[in-house]
Amino acid sequence: MTFIEQLSRHWQNGTQVCLGLDPYPERFPARFADDPDRILHFNQAIIDATADLVCCFKPQFAHFAAEAAEAQLQATIAYIKEKHPEVPVILDAKRGDIGSTASMYAREAFEHYQADAVTVNPYMGSDTVMPFADHADKGVILLCRTSNPSAAEFQNLLLEGEPLYIHVARRAQQHWNRHGNICLVVGATAPEEMARIRAVAPDLPFLVPGIGAQGGDLEGTVRNGATSPGRGLMINSSRSILYASQGEDFAEAARQETLRLKTAINDLA
Repeated sequence: MTFIEQLSRHWQNGTQVCLGLDPYPERFPARFADDPDRILHFNQAIIDATADLVCCFKPQFAHFAAEAAEAQLQATIAYIKEKHPEVPVILDAKRGDIGSTASMYAREAFEHYQADAVTVNPYMGSDTVMPFADHADKGVILLCRTSNPSAAEFQNLLLEGEPLYIHVARRAQQHWNRHGNICLVVGATAPEEMARIRAVAPDLPFLVPGIGAQGGDLEGTVRNGATSPGRGLMINSSRSILYASQGEDFAEAARQETLRLKTAINDLA
């Protein structure tokens, strides 16, 4: 089953929640303090508590690498594959390089880490994107209009009368999506831009960061980003779910926060 097919199955089952796995060990409950594999074991508890409520998990590569925990990243993905194989995994690595190196990054994501999808920075052009997109069963999620405060500095610059992010979205829809596996990152902090992107990329799923800690617009996201009711979106939340509690009830608190977001999205659909 392809990444897009897995996503579609979860949309049919009523969830567009993407749970970001962004480990901050200093925010873990006290029980993990002396555990050398604390990131893995924390993740396992969160995954088991939320797997039936999400459409995908999204481990953020830098959060693992900064802790020299790449092995725990690999083990986290392997755990999802073993215990919850129906839930696809996005490796949020934001890779982007020349063609030969991009091919190696694709192997890293899809073979070494066994991810179902990977985030990619397309601003070096087609030879950055296609080594990933040629893995037809995998998802390739391209940065388009991101959620960070300074995103507009370059992404909103006008080129031939249109913002640069529109050119990225149009090329993704019309040229790079030959295998039907391209998605776009479109931040919830830019709902008006999201509507413009959806107009030129009507078929592409959106990975939507910015809900929760970044204060994104959930209503605007669902209104402007969905391809049809209950479909087309992977609405990411990370810290507000992972660290809903730092007590012994952390996993149950994460579940309740995931359920709250799932319900809120569905109420808007």
